[in-house]
Amino acid sequence: MAKNMQPIAKRCKALGISPAVMGYSKKETKRNPGGQMRKKKSEYAIQLNEKQKVKFVYGILEKQFHAYYEKASAMPGKTGENLLTLVERRLDNVVYRLGFAMTRREARQLVSHAHFTVNGQKVNIPSYLVRVGDVIEVKEGSRSAACFKRLTAEDAPMVNVPQWLQRDKNALKGTVVQMPAREDIDMPIEEHLIVELYSK
Repeated sequence: MAKNMQPIAKRCKALGISPAVMGYSKKETKRNPGGQMRKKKSEYAIQLNEKQKVKFVYGILEKQFHAYYEKASAMPGKTGENLLTLVERRLDNVVYRLGFAMTRREARQLVSHAHFTVNGQKVNIPSYLVRVGDVIEVKEGSRSAACFKRLTAEDAPMVNVPQWLQRDKNALKGTVVQMPAREDIDMPIEEHLIVELYSK
């Protein structure tokens, strides 16, 4: 399986996003402090940067991301918003949003290792797209693992679950109550630039 192995802090700096978006609260890089002082970017470079930003945050490679774009453009409504809601519905992202993993990378690994069920069925595909009514749950046999036990402890980390999801903390279970809307995506993304890039 192809993976993006780029250093988080360095890539975040290059794309102009906060490591907090990736789930990393303390990662920073002091290297090359004047690195952002570059000449004005071309229109193409700005559009490409927006695409790279979304791909990096969600951990998606080019071929799959282009497939999402094709699917989004065939859906009714705005292509850019459709694209963002599609990637937001990925199972690895949902696991991260529900607070079952500290980062999307960790969520992708946990899903790949079959620690979750969707509607009672084991799913180990990070790109699986959830639907309204789907119930995502930590598998019975995985609940004793340290990474999940801490989620139900008294000092469990606080999680800001988006309104399109509902989490039952004590049961290590979450439900998709509605489709994610554009305002549920808390990243500074100008999706129209991605659409313009692919439309050329």
